[in-house]
Amino acid sequence: MAQRLKTDWTLFGTTIGMVAFGAVILYSASSVIAEMKFHSSWHFVLRQGMWLVPSLLLMMFLKRTHYQKLQNPMVAFAAIGLVLMLLGIVFFVDSAHHRWLRMGPFGLQPSELAKPALVVFLAFFVAWRAPAINTRFTLYPAALASGLVILAVVVADLGTAVVLGVTATVVFFVAGLRWRFCAIAGGVALLGLVFFVALKPYRLARVVAFVDPGFKIVSRIDPAGRLEQYLHQSLTSRDTNYQLEQSKIAVGTGGVVGAGLMQGKQKLLYLPEAHTDFIYAVVSEELGLVGSVGLLLAFGVILWRGLRAAMRMPDDFGRYLALGITTVVVVQGLMNISVVLGMIPTKGIPLPLISSGGSSLLSTLASLGILMNVSEHAG
Repeated sequence: MAQRLKTDWTLFGTTIGMVAFGAVILYSASSVIAEMKFHSSWHFVLRQGMWLVPSLLLMMFLKRTHYQKLQNPMVAFAAIGLVLMLLGIVFFVDSAHHRWLRMGPFGLQPSELAKPALVVFLAFFVAWRAPAINTRFTLYPAALASGLVILAVVVADLGTAVVLGVTATVVFFVAGLRWRFCAIAGGVALLGLVFFVALKPYRLARVVAFVDPGFKIVSRIDPAGRLEQYLHQSLTSRDTNYQLEQSKIAVGTGGVVGAGLMQGKQKLLYLPEAHTDFIYAVVSEELGLVGSVGLLLAFGVILWRGLRAAMRMPDDFGRYLALGITTVVVVQGLMNISVVLGMIPTKGIPLPLISSGGSSLLSTLASLGILMNVSEHAG
């Protein structure tokens, strides 16, 4: 008789708790602007709810599906192939931003689907080629597949591309990739990052404004002021420093216990993207240090349960699957929080399970469903 698996209630409860908390704080962050734009304070919450139902169903389906069913070349290559196809389609369909596939009132962001797809592919491929991880027969195909996905994503979404790159690096490093190859991959990634930042003027402007907010260094390099004028032209009046300053005001105003739920002021048209990329600032202002640290601890729980599962797995595929999913979710969360706190340059990336965004919610809950199943088999 098959042994009945025990649910990882810690991971499951943390996930459901974060989803519920996200719905509450999303209403608080978006109700005013939703009323102004759509004449309904519940607009963004209801839209998120439409994504939440299928996302939870998918999470429960994957939670109940044995993770080893994903250890199949058809699944791994079909997932990566489908994502590449969608990213190719969105490049031409959404000619302005290269991000969205619109289907009536709904919009799908293929770059979000790239996260679980790449993790499944990497776990399968690295587990399959584990004895020969440092040979060209492993490195070349892996670099080609991972590189194609990251390149397809980075065109419009640098933040997600960085998350994918970090995840691939972590998986290969743990799998035993030699330091020499790690250094080469890191160098190539750094050059690519510099190139794609410089390729988009607004990205370059954000980085320069973050490193040199007064443009003093830029003025020394270019006394004529052409570079500063070029950088300013690529920024909107409510971009970079303005957004970051308003975010810091929100965080600082919150104090220890916050102003109280629904009592925040910065979301009242002062802080742009308060319900999406900068929702952590709303948490900090309304719930203070207690709420912001509590949310950070929730990501810590996901990190703990994910690493615990990875270390206890008897097989390589399950180990790399847990490691990859944990890295994707936690790194994205830490990147978003770092942007809000002004620790890294401004970059549009949602806070998993909290920010408004259906594609992000679907991708994250699907990934955590897989992680729950792996954790159940870890004992």
